Amino acid sequence: MHTMWKGTISFGLVNIPVKMHAATENKDIKLRQLHKKCKTPIKYEKTCPNCDEDVKSEDIVKAFEYAKNKFVILDEEELEALKKEQEDKAVEIIDFVQLEEIDPVYFEKSYYLSPNDGGSKAYALLREALTDSGKIGIAKMMIRSKEQLAIIRVYKNAIVVETIHYPDEVRAVSDVPNVPDQEKIGQKELDTAKLLIDQLTTKFEPEKYKDDYRTALMELIEAKKNNEEVEIGRETKEKPDNVVSLMDALQESLNRAKSNKPTSTKPKTTAKKSAKTKSSAKKKKATS
Repeated sequence: MHTMWKGTISFGLVNIPVKMHAATENKDIKLRQLHKKCKTPIKYEKTCPNCDEDVKSEDIVKAFEYAKNKFVILDEEELEALKKEQEDKAVEIIDFVQLEEIDPVYFEKSYYLSPNDGGSKAYALLREALTDSGKIGIAKMMIRSKEQLAIIRVYKNAIVVETIHYPDEVRAVSDVPNVPDQEKIGQKELDTAKLLIDQLTTKFEPEKYKDDYRTALMELIEAKKNNEEVEIGRETKEKPDNVVSLMDALQESLNRAKSNKPTSTKPKTTAKKSAKTKSSAKKKKATS
């Protein structure tokens, strides 16, 4: 697994040398753009509209636009020095909190941590302490030229860094348009909705969820690569019924959920019947 970052995680006076690895990967299928006429990949070149000329990488500088067409130029050396200053700091766990206190809207990306040379014992200590306390750590760290707020938690047998957004990066819910404040909901509608939730409730098994579009796209690519005939079937989705009310929609959904739910087996009853059958067979044998 590729090492993205090396550093030190500390809590109190305990320092843990660690390596960081990406915990997730993007499996989106990237499609190139070609010139339709000759099937050549399209190039994207950097040009200056003012000078009307192509610009080389060495002629590009970074800047911050603080007002319309007004910039502050930042030297590469200044940026590197600032980045190095922050990267050299140990990642210190500032606070410990309950995971349930952080809303999922704050979560961004996950990384695995592994102990670096000499850090196994301290790594295991932090892992056990977090597990036993049921707490997670809050820390700050530099990742890819950005100071990230992060949580340190345990996932299975590894310590995980989960980058989270700063509060000012999460947009206010009050800015969302057309969110109703209060709606009069009938008790029967509410009870039926809760019954529907109960019917559709199951244990979370991530393995059963698949990216159907990506699978179909790869099959299409493979077929075209092998010069096979391709016919994309258009599945006709079931049209929604002309439901006249919310209550009718809930009730129909509940009926379908009940009919689609597999019937549960009762092994205990079967075992009892089996035991009775064996007992009857023994009695018959003894009588004969």
